[in-house]
Amino acid sequence: MNLPFNYTKTKSHYVQYHNGETWEQGHLQQKENLEINPMSTSLQYGQEAFEGLKAYRGQDGRVRLFRIEENAKRFIRSVNFLHMPAPTVDMFIEAVKQTVFDNLDYVPPYDSGGTLYIRPYMIGIGGQLPPAPSKHYLFGVVVMPVGQLFEPLKPISLKVTHFDRAAPNGTGSYKVGGNYAASMYAQNEAKNAGYNDCLFLDPRTHEHIEEVGVANFFGITNDNTYVTPESPSILRGITNLSLQYIAAEEFNMDVVKRPVPLEELNAFKEVGACGTAAVITPIEKIATDEQTLTFPEATNQNSVTAKLHNRLKNIQFGDETPPKGWITFVN
Repeated sequence: MNLPFNYTKTKSHYVQYHNGETWEQGHLQQKENLEINPMSTSLQYGQEAFEGLKAYRGQDGRVRLFRIEENAKRFIRSVNFLHMPAPTVDMFIEAVKQTVFDNLDYVPPYDSGGTLYIRPYMIGIGGQLPPAPSKHYLFGVVVMPVGQLFEPLKPISLKVTHFDRAAPNGTGSYKVGGNYAASMYAQNEAKNAGYNDCLFLDPRTHEHIEEVGVANFFGITNDNTYVTPESPSILRGITNLSLQYIAAEEFNMDVVKRPVPLEELNAFKEVGACGTAAVITPIEKIATDEQTLTFPEATNQNSVTAKLHNRLKNIQFGDETPPKGWITFVN
């Protein structure tokens, strides 16, 4: 299979409505489209949050979810920030499991390179004019078979952008649609210049590395320390959290979370992007206004980045024993 990273209609998706007082019973529906008022707060004011995770079919045929509780907790944090009624962790997990189970035929085969991408979301619905939280909401889950956003372990190139994806004390650490809308111009500008994506700097000083356009950033130093930026405007990536654990607990590496000055790029022997869509992708080239830095280790299949990638992939597909609590079975 050579699946794109794109939307494909599947058998069903999950919908559950909040009527202003309580959650109604959720259900699966096969009708693809939703009907909402054009003055819904999600459309007019961006009152929308979402998550991204994947289902993996193992060699044993069983389908696994990776660290779904972490996705549930991050989702709850995001919807609370937008003054939306949060589902419980159990509600979130049950909705995802129901949707994946009803669409098991769409989970790509083991060794196909594909996964079932899962998109839980919540939107404000119902018509209103004031720019205030809605009284009515929809919590939903959509799934689709996908390939990887970037080719596995194929190095990418980045262009440092002068644009910001979020304000210093704004929505950057929450998974909300507005952050992605704010990223699109910079990403398109980088791609038009021949790069795979852009690299955002901190919005306050433009001196520190924050995020790759679609993923968290990490670097490996010459003494094998795993370094990742820390800032209130960076999304708390679950892939990144997992890599930090693997690096520290299994690879006996030091792990450091701190502000990372752009001028420190020369101190890394490897740099990479990590996230649900990007998985773990080595970065070969980063261009600033003054220079272009290259990282030859990006093509080394025995690099630390490659070893982290392989360990995580083997956990997700069931080829190696996972840390406790990381895997939830659907079937």
